[in-house]
Amino acid sequence: MKVNLKALSDALGLSRTTVSRALNGYDDVSEATRERVARAAREMGYVADPTARRLATGRADMIGIVYPFGAGDLGDPRFGEVVAGITERLAERNLDFIIASARPNAELDTYRRIVEGKLVDGLIVARTLVDDPRIAYLQASAFPYVAYGRTRMAEPYAWFDFDNEAGARDAVRRLTGFGHRRIAMISAPLALNFAAQRRAGYLSALREAGIEPDPALLVECPFTHDGGLQAVRALLARAERPTALLVDNNIAGGGAFRALVDSGLRLGEDMSLIVYDGVPPGLAHPHRVTAVVQPTGHASGRSLAELMLRLLGDGVREHRLEAPAIEAGDTDGPLRDRPAG
Repeated sequence: MKVNLKALSDALGLSRTTVSRALNGYDDVSEATRERVARAAREMGYVADPTARRLATGRADMIGIVYPFGAGDLGDPRFGEVVAGITERLAERNLDFIIASARPNAELDTYRRIVEGKLVDGLIVARTLVDDPRIAYLQASAFPYVAYGRTRMAEPYAWFDFDNEAGARDAVRRLTGFGHRRIAMISAPLALNFAAQRRAGYLSALREAGIEPDPALLVECPFTHDGGLQAVRALLARAERPTALLVDNNIAGGGAFRALVDSGLRLGEDMSLIVYDGVPPGLAHPHRVTAVVQPTGHASGRSLAELMLRLLGDGVREHRLEAPAIEAGDTDGPLRDRPAG
């Protein structure tokens, strides 16, 4: 039988008000009483009614993320790792984490329902845009949020991000160091801030090497496996194909890898390939794809949760920028003479 607040209060011989305030950590209840109430709640299997708790405290004890799921997202292991890291850190503070799925073209409606209904205490905004209406809405609503990625917005806000320009720049420097000059780049939609930043890093590294970027080698494609596959097929169909390729995300990167293997080109010899976050070993076998690597999704998730806890606890809008690194594999190498034919 479900134990409610009245049954718990009767068993303890305390008023419902005292028990409620003890369970919610109010310091006008002695520590001894709070511990006694908490122990009895555990033993009796008491679980607070979330609606009543929200009305009593003004808190949901819950953080959320609105995610516009596409076909490629269900196969993205990094997203699952990020969620695991967030959930783990929040659980250490007795906070829950929920994922609200949204239609890609109706995200803002979902944000409004959550904020106006006070369904969560804070939101994590994923896949930030260069100009992001979600962040503009949250900022105008004075609703707590942490951005997983930066935007162009000038107002202060809490964010966690990677040095996207540096990662792409380092990848291109590696390829130009191998002698490559026709270096293609496959990008996620450039409205996404990370894609725009990685494109900027690619362009700056080419110009640094004295190479004028060729617009024909710049491909923007959907954030999907098939998007990467079709982009590579288009590049290889050109009269003068590239000798090296950088893909700015691992979802399209998996498709790009498959298209290159299917083409018969020898990776690391006929064509060099670097992929952001790499390609899963099961898909890449027997190759080890050279990658721009970032902190694990799990570590990133914990960092996002920590920024949210700081924001809710102290009102601190903290920033965290992580540096990428190149992890060498066997899919890139020195420029070679092209095979005849």
